[in-house]
Amino acid sequence: MATAKATVTYDTEAGTLEILGHVSDSFAQILTPEALAFVADLAGAFRGRVTELLQRRREVQGRYDAGERPGFLSETREIRESDWTVAPLPGDLLDRRVEITGPVTRKLIINALNSGANVFMADFEDATAPSWENLVEGQVNLLDAIARTIDFTDAASGKEYKLASEVATLFVRPRGWHLWESHVLLDGKPIPGALLDFGLYLFHNAAPLLERSTGPYFYLPKLQSHTEARLWNDVFVRAEQRLSLEPGTIKATVLIETLPAAFEMDEILYELRDHSAGLNCGRWDYIFSFIKTFRADASFVLPDRGQVGMDQPFMTAYTTLVIQTCHRRGVHAMGGMAAQIPIKADPEANAAALEKVRADKLREVQNGHDGTWVAHPGLVDLARAVFDEHMPAPNQIERKRSDVKITAADLIRVPEGTRSEEGLRQNVSVGIQYLASWLGGNGCVPLYHLMEDAATAEISRTQVWQWQRYGASLADGREVSPDFVRRVLDDELGKIRGAVGEDRYTTGHFEQAGELFRTLITAEDYEEFLTLPAYALLIGQSDPENEPESDPENEPRSAS
Repeated sequence: MATAKATVTYDTEAGTLEILGHVSDSFAQILTPEALAFVADLAGAFRGRVTELLQRRREVQGRYDAGERPGFLSETREIRESDWTVAPLPGDLLDRRVEITGPVTRKLIINALNSGANVFMADFEDATAPSWENLVEGQVNLLDAIARTIDFTDAASGKEYKLASEVATLFVRPRGWHLWESHVLLDGKPIPGALLDFGLYLFHNAAPLLERSTGPYFYLPKLQSHTEARLWNDVFVRAEQRLSLEPGTIKATVLIETLPAAFEMDEILYELRDHSAGLNCGRWDYIFSFIKTFRADASFVLPDRGQVGMDQPFMTAYTTLVIQTCHRRGVHAMGGMAAQIPIKADPEANAAALEKVRADKLREVQNGHDGTWVAHPGLVDLARAVFDEHMPAPNQIERKRSDVKITAADLIRVPEGTRSEEGLRQNVSVGIQYLASWLGGNGCVPLYHLMEDAATAEISRTQVWQWQRYGASLADGREVSPDFVRRVLDDELGKIRGAVGEDRYTTGHFEQAGELFRTLITAEDYEEFLTLPAYALLIGQSDPENEPESDPENEPRSAS
């Protein structure tokens, strides 16, 4: 295997750090020797624990594959049953009624910060394809945004974008523990992508943020257990010590977006109690995790993606338990994403989409959520109006929801509904189009009037894999056989080719995306995350001259 030559090499106390990506003049302000030494320190201290926790994930999944069911932990009963609360929150985190999320591109950061939302979550994870350029440019953009020097001029229209006088409070979501950064090696092995994203951002921006009476705030994705939250807390403590920050300066909201984590919410808050900013309902990833957790059980085959909504009992149970757990511990319970986007060309369809958003946000605020997510600036005012009407205070943590009695059986109740050829085709089309965009460097894609990111793409490909694996029946009685899926995939690829044109089809990664999607849905061993094989394609590992060295032992694969 060919190995890319290091652009920059540093000898640090933690070991030899190599940068395999290019370092332009603008990147150099981020990739300073001091910042990289800080990242190396974190990677040296915690990389081994990341590997151990990923191995634990595989072992737990193996037990689920053998028929074990998730449940509340007996060994942590005392934590769940005792009275304790998390540390008090800073003032700018008390009212989070509307949050907007998106990738770390320059124009989007400006628009999101100016959107009128209380919080903007800059996303290095599901909404950003992790090319070297995207990752480091994202850090540059955030550095400029915090310094309030960020601007952007649209080359096509000439329109200029600048920050308003009042902007949203900034959160950053680093990558999940399962993703490794092949462009940064410590002693010849990749480091966790999460530590690169977190470390660079914190090193450069903690002091400027505190000077502006805010702080370094994070969203933590894809956690599956309280031991993974403990790892993040240990990272925070070490980082605060190294940067001479007051203990508890860093605050983090954990996304409850995996089924195993839903059984450990109290424990996750407890591990992060000095740094906690609550929990969030990452409901699209949660649906994906539900399917993935029970992938070896044919009785857990789900209906069409469009039928797995918040009215399904297992989703109602999970989100209500988030509210009860957070409010008991004195912290925010954030609602989920409205994936709809405005439909300018069709007023009737636009009105229907807005009504769905309104109903979703009304359900959340009436259930007791302290805030919600939207994917588009055009939805901020609508969501705010709903929360303003029903939540006049900054939050509703005082609503303890003592009426809630959620059991383990409630959390794993199989959703009811039907499957259709239309649903199958939508999964295939969305999966291929999203992957093509992701391989082209764009991780946040509007498709069929919804904002798709890696989470929704994961649902699409996982459902197709599951339906085919178990020969699921459609509502009309037909079986989802491998031949049927193959015909649908070829047909949808043909439709995409016809819609985008031959030139764009050839240059737009559609054929490559189609082959990857085909591999994922027909594999005997289920691939844990589609971004793992897609990352190899994204960074050019198919070209040996550009292939960063990697360590297979550090890269989680299928547990099957």
